[in-house]
Amino acid sequence: MDANFIIENLTQELLNKNPNLSTGKARTWVELLWSDFETTYAKAGYDYRGVEYTERIIRQWIESYGDKIHEFAGRNPKYAHLLDESDDTLN
Repeated sequence: MDANFIIENLTQELLNKNPNLSTGKARTWVELLWSDFETTYAKAGYDYRGVEYTERIIRQWIESYGDKIHEFAGRNPKYAHLLDESDDTLN
């Protein structure tokens, strides 16, 4: 399955879980989580298990933490720029 299609679906799931996010910010979060997971998994020496596996992990994170992800960004300066909605429109 195409990773872009999966990312679009996960973005919509995050938007459904967290109305505080704009579409652009939700997609940024999904892409960040996706990239961080795959990078960390590879650095740990695990074999690549495919996009379906990454999708499942990100979906679990969205289900568990998606409604609070904007709060995490507010407490972590590394991600604070993700809260700046000035260049993004809420859906």
